[in-house]
Amino acid sequence: MTETIEQKCIAKGVKLTEQRKIIAKVMSESTDHPDVDELYTRVSKIDSKISIATVYRTVKLFEESGIVTKHDFKGGKARYEELNESHHDHLIDIKTGEIIEFVDDEIEKLQKKVAEKYGYELVDHKLELYGVKKNK
Repeated sequence: MTETIEQKCIAKGVKLTEQRKIIAKVMSESTDHPDVDELYTRVSKIDSKISIATVYRTVKLFEESGIVTKHDFKGGKARYEELNESHHDHLIDIKTGEIIEFVDDEIEKLQKKVAEKYGYELVDHKLELYGVKKNK
C-alpha cells in the first residue's frame, strides 16, 4: 500500500494541524496535478474556514519537507503532486491542461545513452512533452 501524504508528514516529523490534515488528504486523493487554487476549492468544500493563505503555506511546507513536488508546466500556475519512489514523465495537453503520466523504457534507455555519449552518468532527469490531441 502506498503511503499517504499524512503518513509521510508523520514519518518526517511535520506537525499536522486539522487543517493540514484536510489539505494532505485532498492532495493524496487527487488523481491530477492540482494548483493551489484548485486545492483551495476542494478543501473549502470540506472546511470553509481554511484560507487560501493556509493552503499556500501548507503546500510550501510539504514541498520543503520533500513530500510533494512542484511542477512549472507551461500555463503559468505551479502544479503539485505527491513525491513517489517510482519515476514517471509527463505529457501535457496545451489546450485542455490534461496531464498524462507515463513511463517509456525506450525513452529511459535513450536518455542514458545520450548522457553516456557525452561522458556522463545520468543521475536524474525530468521529461515534459507538450502537445495537442490529434483529430481522428
